[in-house]
Amino acid sequence: MAQVIIGVDPHKRSATIEIINTREKALGQGRFGTDRDGYQAMLSAGRKHKDRRWAVEGCNGIGRHVAQRLVADGETVVDVPAKLSARARVFATGQGRKTDPVDARSVAVVALRTEGLRQVVTDDTTVALRLLVDRRDQLGRARTDVVSRLHHLLLELVPAARKRTCPPSRPAPCWAPCARATWSARPAAGWPPN
Repeated sequence: MAQVIIGVDPHKRSATIEIINTREKALGQGRFGTDRDGYQAMLSAGRKHKDRRWAVEGCNGIGRHVAQRLVADGETVVDVPAKLSARARVFATGQGRKTDPVDARSVAVVALRTEGLRQVVTDDTTVALRLLVDRRDQLGRARTDVVSRLHHLLLELVPAARKRTCPPSRPAPCWAPCARATWSARPAAGWPPN
């Protein structure tokens, strides 16, 4: 059994943690954002303790994003059902007042006292979606790069393409140089403009 339990009360934009030992003595706590920097700060706060186990409330719901990130970083994570942490909170405080630090502590206490909690494993669907999102980002960057290169080449090849407006001495159908000068990633079907 782990010597240190880190209880996590997750939200969409933040996560509150409380670190307790086997005698339920608080060793630390904090509130962290769920962005990259906040997550790294939370992870480093937890990694200060060698023999640790993370307990996240609602790993199939609101806590899924935090739990999966922790598992991906090689941490041991158990799922604490919200009903168990709510019971622990009511019995600990007497009135069941719900605050983030109290919730994080109740999650840690439940993980310490309860046997047989489900250990969180890497979700294959999440891994596949992460790969697809990364590929989509790469394709978007590649497309932007190609359009930028093409635009740069057109500016070099077309004379007077750098002009912003048509000169007043020019006849009315002067759309070609002006359109090329202000050209921006138009689809091929919509070119030339009407």
